[in-house]
Amino acid sequence: MLVETIYIIRHGFRLNWVTTNWTSPTGLPRDPPLAAFGEVQAKETAEYFLSLPEDQRPTAIWSSPYYRCLQTAKPIAEALGLPICVEHGLSEWYSPVEPGTGLHPRPAPAAALKPLFPSIDPDAWSSIYYPTRTGEDVDEVHARAADFLRVFVPEAERRFGERAKRVLLCSHAATVIALTRALLGQREMLFRAGCCSLTEVRREKDDGAWGAITVGSGKHLKEGLQRDWGFEDIQIADGKGKQVVNDQGVPGTESEEDFPVGLQISEAARL
Repeated sequence: MLVETIYIIRHGFRLNWVTTNWTSPTGLPRDPPLAAFGEVQAKETAEYFLSLPEDQRPTAIWSSPYYRCLQTAKPIAEALGLPICVEHGLSEWYSPVEPGTGLHPRPAPAAALKPLFPSIDPDAWSSIYYPTRTGEDVDEVHARAADFLRVFVPEAERRFGERAKRVLLCSHAATVIALTRALLGQREMLFRAGCCSLTEVRREKDDGAWGAITVGSGKHLKEGLQRDWGFEDIQIADGKGKQVVNDQGVPGTESEEDFPVGLQISEAARL
């Protein structure tokens, strides 16, 4: 059974946008939970999916391992009676680390996150892609999205069969945009992703390409789109094209191993 529809949502409104007085439930640096408003957005998104005819609702859910994404996926999973599969390939985008400042954080594996989110099924899926902890430039995060999707779609079909007919991916603004561009084959498409924005793409019956039904919509949210973001917000021109300013790594991680990285399943192995 082919994946016919892919829904892509961004996480809800983050607590660190409201206050500096917050702690990460996972203990991971740069892993804030949702604000109360973000939890409302997640519930509204769940209500939207539940309002769809049964033959249009997601049949399988994958989420970034960051807490805010899992929080966003949680009410959807509960409303639809589906487990959550954790996928590091959907993780947050960090620009390249400034040399000597350490590495970017990496969330825990699914089994370690399950006590926080009982809907997680660590046995149903193991991550097929891990972003490097040294960060990615704009081209690299787009390459990550394309590489991930190229392997993810057939692997989801192989492992889930009928249950992979309508896939929901919960991720972060940059990754949402890169995933959408990769699916549609439009690397430079103008697209801004707001909190809990919804993108829906469907596989065309004639040639198997993906076509957009809606991109970055906030119609299901009572307050509409909030905190929309696009790559144009951070890109700079340096004479070589569009680049980004380097980021700071997490202090104390300079000697940690950046492993695993990249695709964890070879395309040849699936043939």
